[in-house]
Amino acid sequence: MEKRTCSFCGYEIEPGTGKMLVMRDGRILYFCSRKCEKNMLKLKRNPRKLKWTKFYEKRR
Repeated sequence: MEKRTCSFCGYEIEPGTGKMLVMRDGRILYFCSRKCEKNMLKLKRNPRKLKWTKFYEKRR
């Protein structure tokens, strides 16, 4: 099985878990949890500014 990475936090998603969302423009987004999904789509947060994401770690 292919391991996927979360589109928001950057952590790996175990096979059989998470959620895949297909946008109208054809982009495919993968989320490991509802927390990541809500932060990206509803709250429109930048993952580079949140300490619990991998993208924050890369910035330092």
